[in-house]
Amino acid sequence: MKRIILNETSYFGAGSRSVISEEVARRGFKKAFFVTDKDLIKFGIAAKVIEILDKSSIPYTLFSDFKANPTIINVQNGVEAYKNSGADFIIALGGGSSIDTAKGIGIVVNNPEFSDVKSLEGVAPTKQKAVPTFALPTTAGTAAEVTINYVIIDEDAKKKMVCVDPNDIPAVAIVDPELMYSMPKGLTAATGMDALTHAIESYITPGAWAMSDMFELKAIEMIALNLKKAVDNGNDTEARDNMAQAQYIAGMGFSNVGLGIVHSMAHPLGAFYDTPHGVANALLLPYVMEYNSDSPAAPKYKDIAKAMGIDTEGMDLDQAVKAAIDAVKQLSISINIPQKLIEIGVKEEDIPALANAAFNDVCTGGNPRPTSVEDIEALYRKAYK
Repeated sequence: MKRIILNETSYFGAGSRSVISEEVARRGFKKAFFVTDKDLIKFGIAAKVIEILDKSSIPYTLFSDFKANPTIINVQNGVEAYKNSGADFIIALGGGSSIDTAKGIGIVVNNPEFSDVKSLEGVAPTKQKAVPTFALPTTAGTAAEVTINYVIIDEDAKKKMVCVDPNDIPAVAIVDPELMYSMPKGLTAATGMDALTHAIESYITPGAWAMSDMFELKAIEMIALNLKKAVDNGNDTEARDNMAQAQYIAGMGFSNVGLGIVHSMAHPLGAFYDTPHGVANALLLPYVMEYNSDSPAAPKYKDIAKAMGIDTEGMDLDQAVKAAIDAVKQLSISINIPQKLIEIGVKEEDIPALANAAFNDVCTGGNPRPTSVEDIEALYRKAYK
C-alpha cells in the first residue's frame, strides 16, 4: 500500500502571495500569528506579506524569536506567544527554520500532551491536525511548505530531532518566487543542492514508487538545468521560478517516501557546528551516492545521469553510476560548494560521535544500502580531507 499526503491547496507563480487575503476570507480566519525570522524583517521581505495583511485589514501578531536552527525552547516560547495572541491561524514566511518553527508551534498548540517537544521526535502519535498554516518559502530548497517533516534542535542532547507527522503539513502552500529573488549566491547554491539531495535520495530509497519517481526525476532535471543559472545570475527570473517549482516537486516525493544517510549524516553537522543544512547535504551527496551504488538501487543511477543532462546511450551500469556521481559533483563544484568537511570546520576527533548520531537518525532506515556506524564513520573520514 502506498500513501501520498500533500497540501490542501497550493499556489505558484510570481505575486501569488496576494491570495493570502482570499484564502483567509474563504476559510473564515480572523487573526494571523505571523512566524518569520529577523533577517526577513530587516531586509523587507516580511513587509511584502504585511502589506497584504494591512490592505485586507487582517490583524496579526509577529513572532520572530527563534534561531536559524530552531530549538525546543523556541517552539515552547512560540506556543505561549500563540496562545496569548488570540490568533486562529499561522502564516509562516521563510526557509526551513521559520516553517519548521511554525509546524512545531501548530502541532503543540493543538496537541498539548506533546508540550515537552522532545516527545515529537520520530513518528509522533498526535491526534489533532496542527493549527491551520499558510507556508510561504523564501528559499528554493527545503520544501518545508509541502512536507510532513520538521527538524528541531535538542540543545541538551546536542542533536537534531527529525519529526515526521502527517498532522503538521501546512494547509496552504504559496510558492511565490518573488520572495526568493533576493537570495544571495551562497544561499541559492546551498538550498538548490538541498533540493537535489532530496530528489536523488528519495528516488533511490526502497519506499520509492511510480508517483514519487515521477516527481523526483522531473525535479532532478529542472535543478540540473536551472540551479547554476540562478546562482550565477540572481536576476534570471526564469531560473529562479523554475527552481522554486523544482524544490516543491522534490518535496512532494521525499515527504512521502523518505530519505537516506546523506540527511542522516548532515543532521549531526547542523547540531554540532550549526553547518547550513544545504551545504552539509551537498558536500556529502557524492560520497554517499558512491557508497549506495553497491545496492539494489544502482540501476536507477542511469536515470539520474540522464536527468542531469548526460547522454547515457550505450553506457553500461558502472559507467552510468560514475556519470551520475560525476554530474552531481561537477554541479556542486561549479557553484562553489565546499568539497571537504575540514573546509567547514568539522573536527576529526568528533567523527565517531557524528557517526553514532547519524546512524541513530530517523532517515537512516530509508537508505537503499543497509549501513552501520562503522560504514558511516568511514564515509565521514573519506569526506574529511
